[in-house]
Amino acid sequence: MRQIILDTETTGLDFRLGDRIIEVGCVELLNRKLTGQRFHRYINPEREVEAGALAVHGLSNDFLQDKPRFAEIVAAFLDFVQGAELVIHNAAFDIGFLNNELALLDKSPLEQTCPGVVDTLKMARDLHPGRRNSLDALCERYAINNSGRTLHGALLDAELLAEVYLAMTRGQESLIMELDAAPVPGLQAELAAERPPLRVLRASAAELVEHERVLAEIGEESRDNCIWWGLKA
Repeated sequence: MRQIILDTETTGLDFRLGDRIIEVGCVELLNRKLTGQRFHRYINPEREVEAGALAVHGLSNDFLQDKPRFAEIVAAFLDFVQGAELVIHNAAFDIGFLNNELALLDKSPLEQTCPGVVDTLKMARDLHPGRRNSLDALCERYAINNSGRTLHGALLDAELLAEVYLAMTRGQESLIMELDAAPVPGLQAELAAERPPLRVLRASAAELVEHERVLAEIGEESRDNCIWWGLKA
């Protein structure tokens, strides 16, 4: 199973107001193991970065000025994520921005390139209802070192999210391993041979009479609407 852990940074919070992507970071998981394959690009958004967003990620207009535009990196990005399941924290935000960038280039939505999306924010809320489930909070909860995260960064956040995702789904990994385990030849026969004969205890005549009496009382209380009378017949 190939999965891509993905994160973006943007000029602001709403692509519908003209905000654009300025950074994309991805890391690859193959059968739940980090492969070391990464995709990382800074992008010239062709607009100003909002002050609030700058305080979060620190990517200034001057820094982004000489970076490629999304149209110049889109082919490499789509090639990297092709056919993979995406794992994203607050997926609606990143997918919305990415699909907006693709629409501006008359390209199909990302869902046509990737077969599915796992939202780790929703997963965390299901696992830890009523608790903080930001990436920093999850790193603390799962003892993942995020001391280098003084500012948000798409690649760093994708790498941290990969560790968080693996920690949150570790029980699933054990289940998959059990389901995939090949049967041991002769094991079932050995277990059956070691098992002692099953002892059957039959009700005595007196116990059967008492049982019928109790059933009759229950039937009378229910005005003969008991299902088992029909089954006995």
